[in-house]
Formats: sequence, C-alpha cells, structure tokens
Amino acid sequence: MAVTESEADSTNRGTPAVHEGILRRQSARESAARTYARALPIVPVRARGLTIEGADGRRYLDCLSGAGALALGHNHPVVLEAIRKVLDSGAPLSVLDLATPVKDAFITELFHTLPAGFADRARVQFCGPAGTDAVEAALKLVRAATGRSGILAFTGAYHGMTAGALAASGGAPDLQVGRLPYPQDYRCPFGVGGPRGAELAARWTESVLDDPKSGVPHPAGMILEPVQGEGGVIPAPDDWLRRMRRVTADRSIPLIADEVQTGVGRTGAFWAVDHSGITPDVMVLSKAIGGSLPLAVIVYREELDVWQPGAHAGTFRGNQLAMAAGTATLAYVREHGLAERAATLGARMLTQLRQLQHEFACVGDVRGRGLMIGVELIDPAAASVPEARGSEPDGWDSATAPHPADPELAAAVQRECLDRGLIVELGGRHNSVVRLLPPLTISDEQASAVLDRLADAVTAANRDHQRTG
Repeated sequence: MAVTESEADSTNRGTPAVHEGILRRQSARESAARTYARALPIVPVRARGLTIEGADGRRYLDCLSGAGALALGHNHPVVLEAIRKVLDSGAPLSVLDLATPVKDAFITELFHTLPAGFADRARVQFCGPAGTDAVEAALKLVRAATGRSGILAFTGAYHGMTAGALAASGGAPDLQVGRLPYPQDYRCPFGVGGPRGAELAARWTESVLDDPKSGVPHPAGMILEPVQGEGGVIPAPDDWLRRMRRVTADRSIPLIADEVQTGVGRTGAFWAVDHSGITPDVMVLSKAIGGSLPLAVIVYREELDVWQPGAHAGTFRGNQLAMAAGTATLAYVREHGLAERAATLGARMLTQLRQLQHEFACVGDVRGRGLMIGVELIDPAAASVPEARGSEPDGWDSATAPHPADPELAAAVQRECLDRGLIVELGGRHNSVVRLLPPLTISDEQASAVLDRLADAVTAANRDHQRTG
C-alpha cells in the first residue's frame, strides 16, 4: 500500500492521519502472529524514560518496558552515550565470537554482579540475540555435560519460542520434559498454598526423581524461573528455591535459573536467585543485559564446559552495540542501587494495589517482587474453582477459594489503561493477570500516576463489565 502525499507530509508532525495510516498498513502487511500490536494499537515515535509519545501526539506511561528489557527505561543517557562511543570509535559492530575491548568490558562488568563465588569458576557463552537462544544453549550444555537427555521444568513456565524452550514451557513434544508443580499461594495445585503448598511441591519433585516407577528418567537438568513472569507473576518461595538447589545438587542434576526477565535488579535484587542465596549451575540471561538492544548469554560452572567448538553458535552473538549498552546498564544499576530501589518502591506499590482487593471483588490477587507486579482479575459471580470441578481438598475454605480467572475483564482493563495513557501487559495461565514492569528508574511521582490510572481503569472496566454481564 502506498503512502499518501498527505500522510508523508505530516510524518514528523504527529497527526491522527499518520497514526491510522501506519496501523492500517501494519494490519495489511504484517503476520497474523503479531501480539502486542493487537492489544496496543499505538505508533511510538519518541520515548524517554517511562514515557512514550505516539504518532498521534498522545503520551503514555510505559509499564511494559519492552517486556522487561528496559531496566533504565527508554533512551537513558548512559546507554545512548555508550552506543555513540562505539559508533564514533570506528570499531566493527558485529564480530561473531572474536575478542574485543567492548566484549571484555561487558564480561568484566557482568561477572561483578554474579552471585557470590560464581564468577571465580564461571564460563560465559554468547548466544543468538534472544533469550530463547540462550535457553536452547543451556539445555544443550547440560545434555552434553551429563550425557543424559531429559529436562525437568515447571507448570506455568515460559522459556521462549524455539523448540527446546517451548518444550520446557509445555508446548512442544520433541524434547523429553518432566513437568513438576510450581508452588503458588493463590492457585496452589494442592489447594493449600503457603509453606505447606511449597512443601508438597518439593516432595512431589523428590518423589518423581527417586521413584524408579515415576516414568521420568534421571534428567540432564532442571530449569526454573525464580519468578514466573508470563505464568502470572508468581514468585517462588525462597525456602523452596533452596530446597530445589539441594535436591538437584544431591542428585548431580545441573540447576538452570532462567533470569531473562527477572535479572538486573527487576525483583529487588540484582539477580532473583540472590533473594534465596542459591547459586545455580547455569544462569540464562537476556533482555535487560543488552541495555535495550538484543543480547543473550549463559553463564555456567566451568565443570560443565565440555562441549566442542561450534556446538552452539549464532551469527549475531558479537553485537558490539548491545554489549556496550549492556555494560553501561549493568554498571548504572549496580552503582546507583536500583535493585534496592526496586525492592522499596515495589513493596510500596504492592501495598497500595492491595487496596484494590478491598474495593473490588473482581481483583482476586495482587502479587509480585520488586518492580515485577501482577494483578489477577477474576469473575466473583462464578463458583470458586474446586467447587466447579466438583472436588474439595482437605482444609478447603470455599469462602476464600479463588474464583475463575476473567480474561475478558483483564483485556478490558488493559484497554481502559491505554485510554488513560498507561501501557500494561497481560499474562498468566488464562491471560487474566495485569502485569506491571516499569523501568527501575521510575520516580515516586510516576509510580503514583501509574497506580492512579490503573485504579481508574479497573473501576471503569468493572462497571462496564457488570453492566454488560
């Protein structure tokens, strides 16, 4: 479709004609697989920090942050300076896996941030540019190191969109994956939640591994997210993570921590595993480590470094701009205490959001860690979940049992947020969790504006939902 003269003339002026024209052409030419563009029909043309300006001249507070990739928000000065420095130096921009000063600086800064004692015996592998490439590398690594093939993963996991990553996430059958229960309070698979639910989940894992008739062969590795993001913002209990570390170590099973979304201060610690004090055997890192540009690596114990040259590669694993931007981002987060800031501000935001549970029956749960926050929307008029299945576990309390998720209401809240200039993401098992992933640089005033707009959106969506329901 050709761009009309009137649209071309107004490209830099931010008009509805430009906005609508670009969206129309996107719909006509881009894949049916596009996702964010469907729920967020905006055309960003400028951005700084938390704020995006669209081609129609509207301004938005961005709590999507590139699905968590923008630790410092859009176009942070230290990131732009790092990129310009590389561009002005005349250095090559893509070097495969050759050594460069830019890469050396990135690895040095990255190793400064790793869990205590890990860097002293670690190796790093640069992968393709996306987190899913790093997941593939991690799975390949542990299979090569152990000589085993199976992988243990958890219900609700999301590890990417390639074959192995999809299998670990529950979506592809060609990699043998044992599926284990992930502990959670609100929708506990055992119906009890809390420490008791986590204990039962841990016992289930031990039983699967130790029962010769479980049908699950001794695996090459276990992969987990310290906080499930796409699964609905579900933080793993620290005691359970420590238990998984002991379980895997005692059975010589490499533990893979997927920190693609949780890393670089997002959860209130530099890496989410730091909350529990565990050191995994492999860490999968992407998103924020590239400072808004594509970069993915795995860091792992040197004892696992048994694969042959070329066992895992990727043409764009030598992205120098991403490494420079990543170095600047890692250093800024570390030097300015942004992880600690995320912990403090995130706790405050969670406290305020939990007031919505008292005001609206449709807000089933508010949860998160640091600046990784989720609000689950439910249908309070429907029967609570186990009653709908016709079974009630021991200790069941129908008065406090969770009601079914309400994805339609969540989508309505997302639309109302956009109308109010707030960009949020949806996630969870039924796409009923409104997710907040603001940059770590968000100010107190901006956080208040985000919460006000979200509360207003919930009010409006719930009112309309009740009227039409």
